[in-house]
Amino acid sequence: MNTRPFLARMWTLWGSALIHGISQIFFQINGFTGLLILAAFFTEDWRMPILVVLGSLASSAGGRLLGESTARVHNGFQGFCGALVGAATFAALGGQAASFPIAVVGGLLCAPVTWCVQWLFTHKPLAPLRLPPTTAPFCIVATVILVSTPWLHVHEPLGLAAESRPSAFFESLLTNISQVVLVDSVWGGALILLALFVANWKVGVAALIGSTVGSVAAIVLNLGLERTVNGLTGYSGVLTAIAFAVVFVRGTWTPWLLAAWGATVTAFATLLMEQVVGPTYTWPYILSTWAGLVFVDLVPGLRRAL
Repeated sequence: MNTRPFLARMWTLWGSALIHGISQIFFQINGFTGLLILAAFFTEDWRMPILVVLGSLASSAGGRLLGESTARVHNGFQGFCGALVGAATFAALGGQAASFPIAVVGGLLCAPVTWCVQWLFTHKPLAPLRLPPTTAPFCIVATVILVSTPWLHVHEPLGLAAESRPSAFFESLLTNISQVVLVDSVWGGALILLALFVANWKVGVAALIGSTVGSVAAIVLNLGLERTVNGLTGYSGVLTAIAFAVVFVRGTWTPWLLAAWGATVTAFATLLMEQVVGPTYTWPYILSTWAGLVFVDLVPGLRRAL
């Protein structure tokens, strides 16, 4: 019996699900983008990308078990939250032995949590708002892992502020991007930025806009460069800017204006949510994007793409 065609199909499905799941963190379906982002995790620690792979594959498998189409799994729509859960597991627990099964279980949990969030958004009273679940399932699962494993914590959640340096502002433009995936590395940010330009120049430019707005806003809000240099005050704005400039809004200039506005709103949301004990993950981006999409629906002349 020739098993090669079957194995080839499995590799095509799950290999693509993995790489696209990683690229979908930034709303992209691009294999090269996914590989470059995966490489960025190595700048933090060699065990981090392993946890990311485990979380993404588990999340994709869970989605398939719950009836998601092969096409959606192949395109990474079921894998990106699991990939982020794997990264968050490393951020909180490090590379100890317990992290690996926790990343798998967390990835699997993303599937039913995603289903629940989608159900809420496709039924009244929320259905008319047409809100995407985006990374909310990741935030929910990562928080559950964080609060349920305090005896395993070996890292401060999401890292600590670095010492201010003259180059801090420029470093923050890259660390804002790397911290989207919980990596505190200028080189990691550079790899991810390259990955985004590989996907589409608009994605790369939007990421830079969101990152710049986030760092400037942090300084204006008197957060100081010592809290800005490691990207913890600006990473959510990167996702918000990409969401408005490239994904959710139609138009020529309108998406870019909304991207800058959204990144600014996200900076204020980040400041407010810093009062909460523990990491906020991507909640500032999520809440700002949801509010912005409702705003787009309410304003005549603005049009949603999705």
